[in-house]
Amino acid sequence: MLFNSYVYIFFSLPASFGIYFFLTHKRLLQAAKAWLVLCSLFFYAYWNAAYLPLILISIVFNYAVGTALIKSGKKSSEGIPIRPRRTSRKGILCFGVTANLLLLGYYKYTDFFISNIRWAAGLNLPLLHIALPLGISFFTFTQIAFLVDSYREECQEYDFLNYGLFVTFFPHLIAGPILHHKDLMPQFDRIKNKVLNYKNISAGLFIFSIGLCKKVLIADTVAVWANQGFDHSSLLTFGEAWMISLSYSLQLYFDFSGYIDMAIGSALLFNIQLPINFDSPYQATTIQDFWRRWHITLSRFLRDYIYIPLGGNQHGEWRTVVNLMVTFLLGGLWHGASWTFVFWGALHGLAMVIHRIWGGFGIKMNRFLAWFLTFNFVNAAWVFFRAKTWEDAVHILRGMAGCNGFGISADFRTQIPTVLGLTAAVLILKNSSLMRSTFQPSWKTAALCTFLACAGIISITKVSEFIYFNF
Repeated sequence: MLFNSYVYIFFSLPASFGIYFFLTHKRLLQAAKAWLVLCSLFFYAYWNAAYLPLILISIVFNYAVGTALIKSGKKSSEGIPIRPRRTSRKGILCFGVTANLLLLGYYKYTDFFISNIRWAAGLNLPLLHIALPLGISFFTFTQIAFLVDSYREECQEYDFLNYGLFVTFFPHLIAGPILHHKDLMPQFDRIKNKVLNYKNISAGLFIFSIGLCKKVLIADTVAVWANQGFDHSSLLTFGEAWMISLSYSLQLYFDFSGYIDMAIGSALLFNIQLPINFDSPYQATTIQDFWRRWHITLSRFLRDYIYIPLGGNQHGEWRTVVNLMVTFLLGGLWHGASWTFVFWGALHGLAMVIHRIWGGFGIKMNRFLAWFLTFNFVNAAWVFFRAKTWEDAVHILRGMAGCNGFGISADFRTQIPTVLGLTAAVLILKNSSLMRSTFQPSWKTAALCTFLACAGIISITKVSEFIYFNF
């Protein structure tokens, strides 16, 4: 189900909210949790019910493995394991993580591997054309994190209903943010979260309305320009290619941050605080700063569960360089089964290595120049993120380098004010995270929320998926 749809806005969200708080008011707390799980499964199955068994099997499997890890790690007051460790805890963890990765690999990367084997060996192997289940990358990473934290003895034992709600809670299920158990599970047990909180309701509606407008008014508008450019990339001039690349950078930002705003706003209605996932990333002055601001929960996952376990920066400069590159290569591959995604990850890994080397010299760069280089690198790298083929990416970059001339057609000239205005907005205006932290209900915010909601709802004219649904 889409956040930017009438069925979600006028049926699914109000019904979930109303019945949940009716049940909590009657002190039917377990029933209220079960209701949210059912609503979340309906939210997931609405798009394609065929994949509902997949997520249910994944939840049951990971709950069983996580519970085994938690129980095997329990110790008495004397520090002696309560249960004999017949099976190595590390073996249980490896089994659980491997099973999750195999599931993700089958659905997401099978055709990618077949096509590469077919190319390398010259074999005529047929592709399987396996459809990618919605949200599989997100709920797989969420559960891998749970297994690792259980192995590290950072989790307490949860019942199955609580765990199911942690994984399926519909605001974050399809496209994040990627959650730790400690981000979400304790919140559903707080007594004060069981009653209506009108400040949270008003803040949630406000943030949701901002996200809706980001998606349907901005992202979907510039998406048309970006799609036209990437579909006809071979003849773009300098100005046209830069307009196309900036259009996609803006589309990606407003599309994904709009989704996160709607997720955060929806969760706030239930008194649940989801973690911040964006913090004005295009204002970053270094590539490291960018990754502390862009898709923050994914950056945290890559750091905590790949980079640090590989050794981080604790084993010398050469090992640190290798760890950075491996982390970003896997981060690129996580986004999609294509060499363009892998190369995009490699570019960011290389940029992080250069940033580290530069920092070692202790030379400080002018702040504006640092921002200019960072923003333009990120913008150029997005070309590989978006391009369907290497040829499309090369065509866009050739155009950006001026290889096809410097003129600009009348159609592109009409887009300049909008693109430049939106670019200025993401660089100057307060982001929605700051708005949420300083939000105070008032007639002024109520009027603004009503205006944004009406503008967004009126503009819902077609089915428009979020970009990160594809990942």
